[in-house]
Amino acid sequence: MSLTIQEVEHIAKLARLELTEEETVRYCGQLSAILDHVAKLQQLDTDKIPPTASIFSGDSHLRCDEPRPGLPREELLKNAPEHEKGQFKIPPVFE
Repeated sequence: MSLTIQEVEHIAKLARLELTEEETVRYCGQLSAILDHVAKLQQLDTDKIPPTASIFSGDSHLRCDEPRPGLPREELLKNAPEHEKGQFKIPPVFE
């Protein structure tokens, strides 16, 4: 599938991108190649392939999540620029 320069300019406008003429021509070729590749993938017969949520087996190689005590509040707050009543104090987001 070959995109036109006008289609690429339209896509750029939708994405709020300002492209130079050189970029528009380059992206026209690149986007067309991507769409051609997707079209080839759509032709593959996947009827006999079961849907999967992950490509990895069910075995987890991560450590078990075990609860353990956290740091004491005083240690957490000692590096804070400001704190008040046992909590981090930050500048207000809204005035």
